[in-house]
Amino acid sequence: MNAPFRAVVRGCGSYLPQRVVTNAELARKIDTSDEWIVERTGIRRRHVAAEGELTSHLALESAKRALAAAGLAAEKVDLIVLATTTPDSTFPATATRVQAALGIGHGAAFDVQAVCSGFVYALGVANNFLMLGQHETALVIGAETFTRILDWNDRGTCVLFGDGAGAVVLTREKNDGLGSGAAAGKSNRPRGVLSTHIHSDGRLYDLLYVDGGPSSTMSTGHVRMHGPEVYKHAVTKLAETVREALAANNLTAADVDWFVPHQANKRIIDSTAKKLGLAPEKIILTIADHANTSAASIPLALDAGVADGRIKQGDLIVLEAMGGGLSWGSAVVRW
Repeated sequence: MNAPFRAVVRGCGSYLPQRVVTNAELARKIDTSDEWIVERTGIRRRHVAAEGELTSHLALESAKRALAAAGLAAEKVDLIVLATTTPDSTFPATATRVQAALGIGHGAAFDVQAVCSGFVYALGVANNFLMLGQHETALVIGAETFTRILDWNDRGTCVLFGDGAGAVVLTREKNDGLGSGAAAGKSNRPRGVLSTHIHSDGRLYDLLYVDGGPSSTMSTGHVRMHGPEVYKHAVTKLAETVREALAANNLTAADVDWFVPHQANKRIIDSTAKKLGLAPEKIILTIADHANTSAASIPLALDAGVADGRIKQGDLIVLEAMGGGLSWGSAVVRW
């Protein structure tokens, strides 16, 4: 897209609740084992929010850390897009709570709901606002207290998820029009969000959903999932959207420095990477320690990669996710 501006990542941050629940602890409560969970998912532990610790609290802490990493004051932010499946309240948006807690009284703040695809969706929304020059500095947050909507008697779902939050700060820069693809040459590859790609197919709604809501049952409900069907669609659709993103930027898998997937299931991640020809050493994995944190999983993994020095300025990063809806998407970012 020949837009007047581009969105550049200035910093990232994350937050995990203090309490850690291991597979062994779950095995004392339900019919499962550490071996069963690890073999099927790659998950060893997850973080669980404390009583009274809300999605907005997690989001706020990750936002503060992202702003500190970016070296920017909160007052510079004029857009907050928060991806979450577990808002504090039915309304208003949890993003407005974060906005108020940061002392921001201008701009716009709203939530995006695309379940595990939420961060990619939120990144796309914020990127479009900045590309068109309508906002200057955006906080894009993925935050979840997903364990609040689990049925702890359903071993097929309750072992999979955890709580957490991650955020990135985007700022607007003039688009110099230089190419981003492999043929453009290294000096002609500007930093920033190069493209985002989002999809959904509501015909697959019943494969992954929560059996409740204010319009139907007047209660929150719990996660229900048809695991084998979700797995089948995930590997196919995720590989397709990554190929779509690479092609849109005249790139190949060989150009990718880091693959940062939604941390849903290690077998899904490994199968998708194999389909794409991505080397295992290029994959950022946090699923063993975080489990599936839904919309928070990608920014949590990004921050982990930055914190340990793997992700460096100039690296080409590909993000992908799939969640309920079914929804899925990808993004290409030059860090």
